[in-house]
Amino acid sequence: MIVKALSAAAIGIDPFAVEVEVDITTGLPQFSTVGLPDASVRESKDRIRAAIKNSGYSFPNHHVTINLAPADTKKEGTSFDLPIAIAILASEGLLPTKPLSEYLLLGELSLDGGVKGIHGALLAAFTAKALGIKGIVLPKENAPEAALVGEIDVIPVEHLSDVVEFLGGRAEIGPFHADINKIFQQNRDYPFDFSDIKGQEQAKRAIEVAVAGGHNILMIGPPGSGKSMLAQRIVTIIPEFSLSEAIETTKIYSVSGLLERNKALVATRPFRAVHHTISDAGLVGGGNMPRPGEISLAHNGVLFLDELPEFRKNILETLRQPLEDGKITITRSAQSATYPARFMLVAAMNPCPCGYYGDRSNRCRCSLQQIRQYQGRVSGPLLDRIDIHIEVPSVRYSDLTSQKIGESSSVIRERVRNARRIQEMRFGGDGTICNARMTDADLRKFCRIDEESQRLIEMAIDKLGLSARAHSRILKVARTIADLDGSDFLTSSHVAEAIQYRSLDRRLV
Repeated sequence: MIVKALSAAAIGIDPFAVEVEVDITTGLPQFSTVGLPDASVRESKDRIRAAIKNSGYSFPNHHVTINLAPADTKKEGTSFDLPIAIAILASEGLLPTKPLSEYLLLGELSLDGGVKGIHGALLAAFTAKALGIKGIVLPKENAPEAALVGEIDVIPVEHLSDVVEFLGGRAEIGPFHADINKIFQQNRDYPFDFSDIKGQEQAKRAIEVAVAGGHNILMIGPPGSGKSMLAQRIVTIIPEFSLSEAIETTKIYSVSGLLERNKALVATRPFRAVHHTISDAGLVGGGNMPRPGEISLAHNGVLFLDELPEFRKNILETLRQPLEDGKITITRSAQSATYPARFMLVAAMNPCPCGYYGDRSNRCRCSLQQIRQYQGRVSGPLLDRIDIHIEVPSVRYSDLTSQKIGESSSVIRERVRNARRIQEMRFGGDGTICNARMTDADLRKFCRIDEESQRLIEMAIDKLGLSARAHSRILKVARTIADLDGSDFLTSSHVAEAIQYRSLDRRLV
C-alpha cells in the first residue's frame, strides 16, 4: 500500500510542494530514500526509526521505500522527518490517510519523538495556501511565522504522538492565530537615532539626499570620524517597511534560519555590516545548495562595507550585478537559485593607508603614490555605481561637547518620505521606485537642465574627468535634491550640490 503525505521545499525563496510517497513491501528490512535527497534527508531514517519506537509505536520490519516528488529536484534539510514518519504510521494503519491530503507537514524529529524547529516555515505556509488545502502542521516554535500568511490553519505540535492523535481525530489542537498588525507595530523600533550624532552636518545632509533618492553612498574620512555610527543610523530614516516588504525580507531570513525565535517578522529594515575578510559565498551566497549571502540578507535595507579598499577586488566586483539588477543568481551543479538583493550600498574608507590625509588634526605619513594606490584599489566601474562620495572629517571638540541635540530620525524620515512620494507620482508604478533607478529615457524626460547647469557639468567633466555614468549619477542626485526642495525643475544650485558629492573623483585628479 502506497501512502502519500504533503510537504514543501524551496529553491531560493520560491517554494514548491513535495509529495512524500511511502511504500512498505515484504522483504529484507531496509529503508531507502529516493528523489534526490541530500545527506540530511538520507540520515533521517535513523532519526525516524528511533522517534517512532520511542513514541510507543512499532517500526515496520519490512522494506520501506520513500520517494520525494518531484524526483528531479534536489531536496535538503530535516523538515521531511515528520511527513515521512506520519506516512509510515499511516501505511501501518495507525491513522487514516484522508487527513494527509488536507495538511502540509514539516518538522525535524528528535530521537525521543519531539518535533523540532525547521527553516523556511513561512515559505511552506505560502505553499499550503497556494495548494488550497486546509492547513499546515509544523513545530510549535515555527507557528508564529507561519501564521503570518493567514487563510490556513496553522497547527503547532511538540511531539510525534501529538500529530498522530490530531490527524487520527482523537485529539483537538487549536490553530495558532497571530495579530499581524500588532506584531508589525511591536517590532518597528530602532535602538538608535540620528540625534545621537554630534556635528557632521554636511555628511548628514548627503545621507538624507542618498536615502531620499535610493542612492548608494561612500563616506571618506579619518578613523574615529563617525562613519560607522552614521551608517548604522541610515536605516532609521528610510521610510518604514510596508507589510509586503517585511514579509519578503522575512522569507529570506526564514529560509536562512536567521529569524529570531521571539520575532516572527522582520519589521525593521536590515542593516548588514560586512567585514573585509568575507568570502565570495558569504557575500553573494553559495554552497552546494545555494544559500543567500549578505547582499540578500540586506534586501530592502542597508549593506555596509567598512574599510572598502581592504576588500579583495574579486569580492567587490561581485557587487556589480546586484547593484544593477536588484537580484543575484547563484548557479551550482545541483541547481540554481535567484535571491532578491535590492539594497542601499553604504561604504566607508580612509583617505589613505594611515587614515589622516587631509585631516586637520593629524599629519598624514603617506606619499602621494601610496595614496593613489590605496584609493585605486576600488575599481572605477564600482565607484561609478556609487552615486554619492562624501568627506566625513574628524569631529571638532566644540561639536563633541555641545549640548545641542540634532534632528531626530523621525524628522529627517518625514522629509525623505515626502521626496519618495514625489518620485512615486513621477514614475507612476512603471517599476522604477526612486531616482537612483531612473533609465536613460527617464533622465531625458525628468532631468532637463538650463544652460548654467550645463556649463557647471561641462566644467566638472573637463576638470575631474568624470565618466558618462558619473554624469548620469550627477543628474539623478540633482533630481533628488530638487525633490527634497519640492521643486519641479532642476536649478544650478541643485546641480552644484550634486557635483560636490563626487568627492573621490576630485581626489584622484
